[in-house]
Amino acid sequence: MATSDILKEPLLLRLSRLFGGLRGDLTGGLTAAVVALPLALAFAVASGVEPKAGLYTAIVAGIVAAIFGGSSVQITGPTGAMAVVLVGIVAKYGLEKVWIAGVMAGIIQIALGVAKLGQLVKFIPYPVTAGFTNGIAVIIFCGQLNNFFGLKLPRSEHFLPGLWQSLTHVEALNWAAVALALVVIATNVLWPRINTTIPGSLVGLVLATAIASAFHLNVPTIGTIPQSLPMPQGIPHWNDFSVIRELINPALALAALGSIESLLSAVVADGMTVSEKHNSDRELIGQGLANMIVPFFGGIPATGAIARTAVNVRSGGKTRLSGVIHGVALAIIVLTLAPLAAQIPLAALAGILMVVSLRMIEWEAIGLLMRATYSDFAVMILTWLVTILFDLVLAVEVGLIAAGALFIKRMSDLSLVKIPETEVFPPGTPLELGKEIAVYRVDGPVFFGAAERFATFLRDEPEVKYLILRLRFVPNMDTTGLVALEDIYHDLERHNCRLILTGLQPEVQQLLERTGLLNTIGLSNCFETTTEAICSISPQIACSQPVAADLKTKELLELID
Repeated sequence: MATSDILKEPLLLRLSRLFGGLRGDLTGGLTAAVVALPLALAFAVASGVEPKAGLYTAIVAGIVAAIFGGSSVQITGPTGAMAVVLVGIVAKYGLEKVWIAGVMAGIIQIALGVAKLGQLVKFIPYPVTAGFTNGIAVIIFCGQLNNFFGLKLPRSEHFLPGLWQSLTHVEALNWAAVALALVVIATNVLWPRINTTIPGSLVGLVLATAIASAFHLNVPTIGTIPQSLPMPQGIPHWNDFSVIRELINPALALAALGSIESLLSAVVADGMTVSEKHNSDRELIGQGLANMIVPFFGGIPATGAIARTAVNVRSGGKTRLSGVIHGVALAIIVLTLAPLAAQIPLAALAGILMVVSLRMIEWEAIGLLMRATYSDFAVMILTWLVTILFDLVLAVEVGLIAAGALFIKRMSDLSLVKIPETEVFPPGTPLELGKEIAVYRVDGPVFFGAAERFATFLRDEPEVKYLILRLRFVPNMDTTGLVALEDIYHDLERHNCRLILTGLQPEVQQLLERTGLLNTIGLSNCFETTTEAICSISPQIACSQPVAADLKTKELLELID
């Protein structure tokens, strides 16, 4: 629903919409806050800033983005992907310039939203997103070896020199810190078998802190966290044009990463709920406002957080109120528990981040790409390596160029495909077969550029109980198209709608068989012709003696087959 439409609603209706799911929002927001507490501290440390900056970011950015963003259930705060970029910027420029870069990044995001460019993220191919996500996971894991070993080494602008430093100083490791980190890792892994309500990261954090305090272990800790709410402050050198010019590249990197991760998180949230879908442009504006405001409260750039958003949805969060409750709950925790948080060992945060990084690796995506096409797998590996060896923005650029080159190659290979003259219906035109049956014709290869549109228009028929996709002129399909088709199947299944495929070409059928999607959809839902499919649903439509209406229907069926 557009912002203008919302504002036109009566006040009582808006209040009813906001507070109708108060219980779910309260549970979702509080649970997300409990999960966010250790992660906000950990990602701040991973970014090279004080832990309090992570808490202030989660509070301020979380509330601002929840109110003004385009997703009703998105939880915003410090994230691992942003920490990977920030640690290099902090090491090179210092925290004050990170604040300036954050404001600039927010302005860029708002400009992207106003220009209605939010939909562009949907054109990033699946292998590229999988590649940089896996690269981020490796960087986070290796970047925590310093704290894992209990070493006090200076931070490096890039993680590879820092990794080398950590490995070459292993002889000076602090065994107590290693033991605490292992306790946290073990708790994260084993605790869900005991209890799924309280997050294992929080239990491990409390347990490690209690052990360190009880036995007076000599390990590096977080240090003092102010027992106060974030207050507005000025940003030095904000009006210095030379500083702004110096920081334009870091700001572009922060804006690009923040936009991509936030919109991907919003897409994930859409798949977990049947409520209204997110507005990409409004989400960019909300995230941009959050990143513009949070530096004035001592925070760092933030993005939508996939894990915390998922926790919010699974715990019952349904409206923006859940995100606001998440921020308010964190503020109360800061006011009441800040002195205790000062005793948290850095090794405990390292253990949390190591588990998070291992869970970030998309093992299923790796297996899927290996089984699907070697070219898509190569794009993922290339993006992964560039992320690790260079930086995230360059990785996305290289991945897009590689994927674009593959797309051009695929299209050139298909340039001789001839569409018969009998194909008189334009793509996406449903036949008049009643409200419960919809037939769509798909022309050309299902490639990543068309995957999102292919998925979207098929989901706009809520009354349809049978959706027939005629794929006779789809000669091949890439991994992103495959994932889009799987998403369509699961989305339709949630709405009690049956997906039927007709006219599968050998290459597409082999791909579906290799990846297991054909078994998921079911061989009983695959037909050689559309006529056979419609006869199986409603035999009386095409199989009875032809009368005038039936003759018209039969002619239509013959044309589309």
